[in-house]
Amino acid sequence: MSRVQHLTVSEQDADQRLDRWFRAHFPGLTHVQLEKLLRKGDIRVDKKRAKAGDRLEAGQIVRIPPLPDDIYKPAPREKTQDALPQRLSEADIAEIRGMILHMDDEVIVLNKPAGLPTQGGSGQTRHVDGLLAGLRFDYPEKPRLVHRLDKDTSGVLVIGRTRQAAKHLAEAFKQRSTRKIYWALLAGVPKPRQGSISYNLTKIVTANGEKVVVDRDGQKAITDFSVISMAAQKACWVAFKPLTGRTHQLRVHSAAIGTPIVGDGKYGGSEAFLDGVISKKMHLHAREITISHPSGGEITVTAPLDRHMAESWKLLGFHENDYEDPFAEWGF
Repeated sequence: MSRVQHLTVSEQDADQRLDRWFRAHFPGLTHVQLEKLLRKGDIRVDKKRAKAGDRLEAGQIVRIPPLPDDIYKPAPREKTQDALPQRLSEADIAEIRGMILHMDDEVIVLNKPAGLPTQGGSGQTRHVDGLLAGLRFDYPEKPRLVHRLDKDTSGVLVIGRTRQAAKHLAEAFKQRSTRKIYWALLAGVPKPRQGSISYNLTKIVTANGEKVVVDRDGQKAITDFSVISMAAQKACWVAFKPLTGRTHQLRVHSAAIGTPIVGDGKYGGSEAFLDGVISKKMHLHAREITISHPSGGEITVTAPLDRHMAESWKLLGFHENDYEDPFAEWGF
């Protein structure tokens, strides 16, 4: 068992998420173990409680509690990832550049395809983060992720081209000043057809891994929604506007009101799948984002539907051009 450690965040580790910092310095510590230590307050940053998604600043002091010997395995100090050569094939580079929806001097916005993880994890060797070197172009540093989408969720994914740009964008997400619109295909039709879902959520560990559940004592989670079009009473196209950013929020909220997202067996079970030729892939798409730009003002970027969702829209007689922002009519 190690003793309590107090480690100083270096310049090269600045602006890194706390969980990623731990993954680099304590590779034996699992995400579940880290979350438990954070909840108990055993891990602190500058003597204050911290969260896994908090971004570190150079000079901050991270308190590391006593850890078992098989976990306490600090990674050797090496060159930063930005300084290491990234060996991507021409196909890799073409793939990641083919996702670009918007690019300027500070921001890149991608249309992430369903099935491609945002970051690496258990058994995940191919992911957006590992392809970002293909978006470096003539910049001295690799672009940085500032938020994530689930592996099976497609759509707009914002990237910072510099450390400062990434810090600004990450802060916009943290302060909830971004406006995000998601499209989904639901099994069934919500009643009423528009409104707000407000169920607190908490993450639990099950025999099959982590899962988010409705919990009165959990974190506040609010999702505005509006049905755009229906296929009889069997399915509907719905627009979501999340007012909070909890893990799996839209998926859990949809299932909680009895209309799971099509293809989401994790939360909807067998009811999440439609009979016939509709794809069994998850039908959740980050359609649009409006976010503060590092140079001032805002940018709005829209992503076309992923292929499987576009095919489902065609089969069900839905038309993308029929969409009119219902939330603008509500005055928010």
